Amino acid sequence: MTKQLEVKLVLGNNGEAATLFGYRDENLRYIEEHAEARIVARGNEVHISGRKAEVEELEELFHQLMGLVRLGTNINTATINYAWNQVRQRRKKKEQVPDLAEALGEVLYVTPRGKQIRPKTLGQLRYVQAMRQYDIVFGIGPAGTGKTYLAVVMAVSALRSRSVERIVLARPAVEAGEKLGFLPGDLQEKVNPYLRPLYDGLYDVLGMEMAQKYMEKSIIEVAPLAYMRGRTLDDAFIILDEAQNTTSEQMKMFLTRIGFGSRAVITGDVTQIDLPRDVTSGLVEAERILQGIDGIAFEYLTEADVVRHPLVQDIIRAYERSERVWRGNGQ
Repeated sequence: MTKQLEVKLVLGNNGEAATLFGYRDENLRYIEEHAEARIVARGNEVHISGRKAEVEELEELFHQLMGLVRLGTNINTATINYAWNQVRQRRKKKEQVPDLAEALGEVLYVTPRGKQIRPKTLGQLRYVQAMRQYDIVFGIGPAGTGKTYLAVVMAVSALRSRSVERIVLARPAVEAGEKLGFLPGDLQEKVNPYLRPLYDGLYDVLGMEMAQKYMEKSIIEVAPLAYMRGRTLDDAFIILDEAQNTTSEQMKMFLTRIGFGSRAVITGDVTQIDLPRDVTSGLVEAERILQGIDGIAFEYLTEADVVRHPLVQDIIRAYERSERVWRGNGQ
């Protein structure tokens, strides 16, 4: 006979419990719908009953979520799924479940609007730690994992602490599977659409006024990758975004621009390459050639680190399954 268990959890005060449960208890209902054990909530108390293993799993989940509530984390289905997956995976391996609030508690940066920026997953935390430790970091993973945004945060933090004198943000100007045709305006106006995601990150972290002030003084430079040729960048934090769309020659050119006192972060998603089929991605080649070199780190983020809408995780998994089937059929 399966051993049954019933526990009562007191989730802080009523305000903390309400934050965890969400608007009109939508978070609580989501947990109830996806749990096999029975959950009954009264005020700030939660009663859980069912099979021992399931009750203990939910007990740990609520403990983790309460820690994140006290940290100020927005609790939504993405947060719940991430914490729940961590609990399940660690329990399955009979490992200690890390205290997510403690691990993810460090504030990396506070924006002018008072927004506190922290890593939201353990994968993001490893990525941040790598950016602090290594001169060159490759951040590889799917859309929505915070690769570029966190790199911008770390670059601005380095600039503010005066460990670098400027920030350089670069991107290859490659169309994402569609031909845009002739674009009006001067050269800068033509390339700006390709660079817009970098501007968006800067504006969110620094505020538009401060970001524009830094750009006017050339303390921050946002430019197409082609502008890097022939330059040596000393005392700079350099970010190459969408690196999967660089050619081998472009990647080599970029990496050899790095001068004394500089750090570089190269971000990309090897599942979204927009180069012609007969052109090798510079990111894929660098991944093969540069592994094992001291001072260079490769950090891999997965769908578990996606911090956008929960459906993004499902979309990424569906495409990965399709890709495995496609390869298995010898296409």
